[in-house]
Amino acid sequence: MHSALERLQAVTRRNFLQTSSLGLGGLALSSLMSGARADGPKIENPLAPKKPHFPGTAKRVIYLHMSGAPPHLDLFDYKPELQKRDGQNCPDEYLKGKRFAFTAGVPKLLGTRQPFKQHGKAGIWMSDAIKPLHEVADDVTVIRSMKTDEFNHAPAELLLYTGFARQGRPSLGAWTCYGLGNESENLPGFVVLISNGVQPSGGQGCWGSGFLPSVFQGVQCRSKGEPVLYLSDPPGLDRETRRLGLDAMKDLNELQEKELGHPETRTRIAQYELAFRMQLSASEVMDISKEPAKVLDSYGAKPGAGSFANNCLLARRLIEQGVRYVQLFDWGWDFHGTNANEDIRDGLTRKGTTTAQSVAALIKDLKNRDLLKDTLVVWGGEFGRTPFREGRTAEGKILGRDHYPDSFSLMLAGGGIKAGHTHGESDDLGFKVAKDMVHVHDLQATLMHCLGFDHTKLTFRFQGRDYRLTDVHGKVVKEILA
Repeated sequence: MHSALERLQAVTRRNFLQTSSLGLGGLALSSLMSGARADGPKIENPLAPKKPHFPGTAKRVIYLHMSGAPPHLDLFDYKPELQKRDGQNCPDEYLKGKRFAFTAGVPKLLGTRQPFKQHGKAGIWMSDAIKPLHEVADDVTVIRSMKTDEFNHAPAELLLYTGFARQGRPSLGAWTCYGLGNESENLPGFVVLISNGVQPSGGQGCWGSGFLPSVFQGVQCRSKGEPVLYLSDPPGLDRETRRLGLDAMKDLNELQEKELGHPETRTRIAQYELAFRMQLSASEVMDISKEPAKVLDSYGAKPGAGSFANNCLLARRLIEQGVRYVQLFDWGWDFHGTNANEDIRDGLTRKGTTTAQSVAALIKDLKNRDLLKDTLVVWGGEFGRTPFREGRTAEGKILGRDHYPDSFSLMLAGGGIKAGHTHGESDDLGFKVAKDMVHVHDLQATLMHCLGFDHTKLTFRFQGRDYRLTDVHGKVVKEILA
C-alpha cells in the first residue's frame, strides 16, 4: 500500500478503535523514545543472516525448473501395463468429469518409446533419455507421486512457487530469504537465471516478493552479456562520484525511514548499497571463463553463451559466494508433439540428454566440494504429461502428450534428502497416485523443513491476516528425509 494511503488509514475512526487498547501506551512510548531513535543505531540490513526455527539440514537451495512440464512417463515412471495397452482407447473411468488442455473425445493410450532400466543401489527407474543422471542415481530421491491442482502452465507454476495459482503472493525464494536472510554481502540473496532468455509462463511472479518487502524478490541475472541490466555506471560517471551520490540518497532515505518506519524505505537503502557492491562482484562471479576446461566440459558449458549448462555452473559459483537461493528456468519441455522437437522419442532424447549432463555435473560438483550435504537441489516441472496421446496431434507421426496434473515425478538431492530413494507410486497406467501422494503444498512444507522452518509459523501479516507459503495446507514428507 502507498505510504500516503497508509497515513490516511491511520487516522480513521476504525483504526483508532482497533488499536486503542495499545495505541495510547504506544504514543507515550514513542514520545519517550523519539530522542533515542534519531541518534540510535544504524538501520538494520533486512537481508542480514537470521536463524531458522530449528537447525536445518539445508542452508541454501538450487531449484532447476523445466518449464513446460517434462513427460515423466518417459523419464522416471516406467509403466509396463501402459506398454501392453499402447494404442488402445483410454478407459472411460479416467476421462469422466476430467478436462484436458488440448484433448477431447476418447484418446489413445501411449506407452513410452524410451528404454528404461533400474539404476543405483536402490534400483531407481530411469530412461535412456536422461542417461547422464544414471550416474547420480545413488545421490537422489525421485518422487513419483506428485500432484497439483492446475493443468495450465502459468497457474501451475504460480501454485508451485507461491502456494497460490494467481499473481500477488511471495515466491518460495522470497520466503527463504525472508526467513534466513543472505550470507553474501555483495550479491543478492535470491538470483534467477533463465536459459536463452525465454521467460516461464508464470512470469516474474515465480520469483516475486508479493506483499513481502521487495528486497526479498529474485534478481534476474544473465549468463550472457552484462550480468544485471543497468548495474554499470553510465558514461561520464565514475565510481567515486556514484558513491557520493549514493551517500546523499542514503542520508535522505534514512531521514524518511526514521520519520515513517516504512519497510520499503529500508529496502531502497539496502538495494542501492547492494547494487554498488555488485558492480565488482557480480561480473567476477558470472565470469565462468576462469573455470578449468575439465569443469566446463563436464557441464557442457561455453563461456559467453546463455545456456542451461552455463546457468548450472553459475548456480554452483553463486552459492559458493553465499547466495541463499538460485532459481533456474529452462524452457522447451512442453512435449505436445506439434513439431519434431516435441516428440517423446528423438526430441526428448536430445533435450533430456543435454540437460541431464549439466544436472549430473552440478550434483557431482557440489558433492566433490562438500556442498551437496547442505545444498538442496530440486529438479522438475509444474505438472506432468498424460498417459495418452495429445488430441491435436493424435493422427500425426509425431508422438506427444497433453498437460496432466494428477500424477507426475520430481527429483531432489542433497540438503537432508535421502540418497538413492524412490517415494510414492502412480497406478498401473499412470493416471493417478496410488501410494504416498505428495501435493505441491507438501513439497513446499518439506523444503521449508529442510531449511529449518515450521512452515505453519513462517508467516507475514498483510491486510490483517497472517499469510504463509503453504496457505492453509501442507505436511512435511518425512519419508524422503535422511
